Amino acid sequence: MANNDWTVDSNEALVLSLVRAQEDRQGLGDSESFEEFYPTFTYPIYGEDEKIYGYQDLVIDFRFASGSLAQFLSVRYAGKLPASSTVDDVEGVLSSFIPLGYETEEEAFLARVEKDATSFQPIGKCIHSYTRPAPSSSSEESNVEYEVYHATFEDSGFREYHRRMQIFILLYIEAGSYINEEEDGWEFVVLSRKRRDGTATYHFVGYSSLYNFYCFPEKVRLRLSQFVILPPYQRQGHGSELYTAIYNFVVSRPDVSELTVEDPAEAFEDLRDRNDLRMLLANEQFMKEGFEAQSVTASHGGGRVQKARPRLRAVPQSGSGGTTGRGKMGPPVDRAWSERRRKDLKIAGRQFHRLVEMLIMLHLDPTDVQSARAFRLQVKERLYRFNFEILAQMEKEERLQKLEETFQSVLEDYKRLLAMV
Repeated sequence: MANNDWTVDSNEALVLSLVRAQEDRQGLGDSESFEEFYPTFTYPIYGEDEKIYGYQDLVIDFRFASGSLAQFLSVRYAGKLPASSTVDDVEGVLSSFIPLGYETEEEAFLARVEKDATSFQPIGKCIHSYTRPAPSSSSEESNVEYEVYHATFEDSGFREYHRRMQIFILLYIEAGSYINEEEDGWEFVVLSRKRRDGTATYHFVGYSSLYNFYCFPEKVRLRLSQFVILPPYQRQGHGSELYTAIYNFVVSRPDVSELTVEDPAEAFEDLRDRNDLRMLLANEQFMKEGFEAQSVTASHGGGRVQKARPRLRAVPQSGSGGTTGRGKMGPPVDRAWSERRRKDLKIAGRQFHRLVEMLIMLHLDPTDVQSARAFRLQVKERLYRFNFEILAQMEKEERLQKLEETFQSVLEDYKRLLAMV
């Protein structure tokens, strides 16, 4: 046979399931499916090409108890080449990424699922809850409850639980990697779905990891490092709920100065921008101070100038200035007020200045030439400061052209984001 006949795509071979107890399955709506979904990435496990050699009709059956995430792993195939150094050790490779003690017997695993359905409880402290309409009209409950828990490795049992859930980082976050458990400062926020009839049965939905850094003189800065919602729960607003819970938790903590995000993917940037904008728009005092009599909408982008291949980023404003508009947002924005409000809201500098720009853009009167010019200069100054090293290498004419191109690109992205809010 040709080599291709014995090569399979690891993204298609690996089949994931969140397995519920029998009683839970009976109450699911017709549109609800939590079994047999697939990873987005497997290259951290099976290599950059995401190919497995030596098998035909390979199925890597990887199941989780839907709440406790107890694991079951089974490998099936229609054909396998004789053992040799070129035939991939499918189970051996995957098992090196998951905790020891996973089940390999289906009967034992299903018994564990039934047991954990009533004995497992989320670990940590509940910091947020919300409801969604029940998918099934035949359900006794009209709403489904979700709860968000904050935990650290100091919480009994959480280290072991984290080792079971961290595999989802490799499977759904590009360039995702395991954290170092030995580092102090890790915090986690886990989202779970409660059983529909209100009994204490929980199902894992997703989670986020955060790391705290010292912030002079006596606070910490929380950096959102990883964020994942599993496919069966995506596009239902759960990501926004989890992010909002994290943000509100940060604001409530006097020891935290601000929330930052580590190298966000584009989809997460959009989610963050939408929710931050909605939060600011709902903040009546902030909007009143900013515009004195108006109201607003969304965010993203940041602006990146490009020369050849280098990518440039948007940067926060600095310095001070007055306002020529009716409120503190001008334009131009009152920088002293802006920095004070940014600290109160605990939003990172670059993110906050982008949000302010979007709010100004939303309120900008296109017939007001003076305000339009002030807004343009405000945005371009921010872009210039952050991209200074690359722009400084250009001739003046090219530099001005690149700034204008980046400015127009930022405006288009702002329009896209504002339309989502």
